[in-house]
Amino acid sequence: MTEKKSDPFRDADAEAIGLARRLLRSARFGALGVLDPQTGAPLVSRVALATALDSTPIVLISTLAAHTAGLAADPRCSLLVGEPGKGDPLAHPRMTIACKARKLDRDSAEGRDAARRYLNRNPKAELYAGFADFSWYALDVERAALNGGFGKAYRLRRDDIILEAEPCEALAPVEQAAIAELNAEHRDKMALLAPRSAGNWTTTGLDPDGIDLACGDRAARIAFRVPVRGPQDLKLALHEISGGDSR
Repeated sequence: MTEKKSDPFRDADAEAIGLARRLLRSARFGALGVLDPQTGAPLVSRVALATALDSTPIVLISTLAAHTAGLAADPRCSLLVGEPGKGDPLAHPRMTIACKARKLDRDSAEGRDAARRYLNRNPKAELYAGFADFSWYALDVERAALNGGFGKAYRLRRDDIILEAEPCEALAPVEQAAIAELNAEHRDKMALLAPRSAGNWTTTGLDPDGIDLACGDRAARIAFRVPVRGPQDLKLALHEISGGDSR
C-alpha cells in the first residue's frame, strides 16, 4: 500500500492573507521568472515593482531585456517578493506569485494609472520611462504560494491578493490629490507611524487597504483599521490616521 504524502501547504487564513498583501505592497523589487524563448529554460531577472490600486504588480521593462522576449513568446511568469533580513534568509517571509504578463497601452486609463503609481514609487524611473523601448506591463495574478517561515506554507487564490474592483475604481480619481496632501501637510505624522523607524518618509500610494510609504531605499506600509470603499471613507481614514483635518 502506497503511503499518502502529507501536503505541506495550508489554505490561507486572514493572517496569511494580510501577510501576503503586505509583502507585495511593500516590495521595492522582485525576481521575475520567465521561459527563455530560445531554449525553453527558466530565466530569472530582478525588476523594480509597483502595484495597481487593486494590488496587481506593475513593471516597466525594455525590449532590450531578455525577459521581455520571454514574455512576448509566453506571458506566463512568476514573481518572487520578500526581502531577507538579518540571520537566516530562509527564516524571512516570501511569496511566489503565478502571473500572466499583459502589456499596457500607455494612452489608456489603465496605462496612465499604472505609470502614475509606478513613478510615485520609483521616481528615478522618470529618466527613462518615456523611452520608446520601455513599456508598462501588468502581471495579472492567478495564484500564489506564501512561505511565512518554518511550518507556515500557504496556498493563496487570486482573490486573496487582488482587491475587488469597485472601491479601487472609486478611489482612483482622488488618490493623487490625497497623496499630495499627506506629503504637504502630514509628513511628520507619517514618519511617526512608519513601522521601520524614523526618517523623511514620503507617501507614494493609497489603496482600499492602506498607505504606502518610502524613505530612500526603505519601504513601509500603514494599514487602515477598516478597508475603505470610496472617497468619503478615505477622508475619514486619513483623518483618523493623521489626527488632523483631512479636507
